[in-house]
Amino acid sequence: MGTVDLDAFSALLTDEGQALLASLRDFDPGQELATATRLRREHPAGLVSAALGMARLRQRAAAKFGEDAYRMYFTPNGVEQATRKPVADYRADRFRALGVRRLADLCCGIGGDAIAPARAGIEVLAVDRDPLTCAVARANAEALGLGALIEVRCADVTEVDTGAYDAVFVDPARRGGRGRIFDPEAYSPPLSWAVGAARKAPYAALKIAPGVPHEAVPEEAEAEWISDHGDVKEAVLWFGTAAAPGARRATLLPGGASLVGRGLPDPAVRAVSRYLYEPDGAVIRAHLVAEVAEALDGGLIDETIAYVTADELRPVPYATAYEITDVLPFNLKRLKALVREREIGVLTVKKRGSAVEPEELRRKVKPQGPGSATVFLTRVNGAPSMLLGRPAVATAAPGR
Repeated sequence: MGTVDLDAFSALLTDEGQALLASLRDFDPGQELATATRLRREHPAGLVSAALGMARLRQRAAAKFGEDAYRMYFTPNGVEQATRKPVADYRADRFRALGVRRLADLCCGIGGDAIAPARAGIEVLAVDRDPLTCAVARANAEALGLGALIEVRCADVTEVDTGAYDAVFVDPARRGGRGRIFDPEAYSPPLSWAVGAARKAPYAALKIAPGVPHEAVPEEAEAEWISDHGDVKEAVLWFGTAAAPGARRATLLPGGASLVGRGLPDPAVRAVSRYLYEPDGAVIRAHLVAEVAEALDGGLIDETIAYVTADELRPVPYATAYEITDVLPFNLKRLKALVREREIGVLTVKKRGSAVEPEELRRKVKPQGPGSATVFLTRVNGAPSMLLGRPAVATAAPGR
């Protein structure tokens, strides 16, 4: 589907194209050549090629959109850049809670971010400048029964008047010909333009890369980092919310726990205690490790490392707890001996502040046996160290 044009995509929307796509829902990509040869006996070669490409994209997109993916349409970039459904749903819930009824989705792509607010009853203007992308977004709105709530407009977002809308959502392109773009001013459109558009609206949300420097965040914006099942997916700059200017938030999906920063000083460094807590990536990106440490009555194992140590096992949703059995200077031979002595066959390797590669370490240690353990390769008060332990069971309190 990488070279498909608008005409080829339009052919997929015909009755013949729809029947062909339906027949390819569960096709095996490993048998693509044989499948293509068979289908070309009954269908035009161009249509078969487009349908096979779309079927591949739908299978990839299922990880983000679930069953909806098999009714939707995609482009290669659209699959890569689309927001996961749980994240888009969460953002739509925030818009709805703010009372938003009409939303301008600028740089809408294939429409993934327009679907969630439309399902929440919000009218959406979805804007993109690429004709094929707009055709895909329009087809997605219709396929999901949201055509009455989503208007797709092919235009330059910098020329669209959003004055009639309660809120603006901007997802600038953060990839170029050479891959990911890290400079916010190199986004398309630049972050400065998106911030300007946000300031003109009652409410706004700007989707940015999770690694954005905190100094690039406007003073009046609430910055929220969002993870899904432990993976940091995005950062969002919110404008017009009730949050204090400069607020920092980490939100963990699917549970929805949300930690808001209180400007705490960095935690003190202390000796490794019985429990080690690994904060969620969103917490680390939001610079809220101090809030986690306070909740645990804990401290850092090193001033530059985001591991929290504490004496007690407490249920917090923002960090994973491990019970530590050994704290040792880093020594490969010693680790290998411990693994052998304890018959550890499953060795989970985590690292922070260490140059050792987990796969290389496992290969050298050669774990064997019925036991399991986790080893942390890190620094303890500046010294290269290894911490052995196991996951500790602590039921996290649900909610925000």
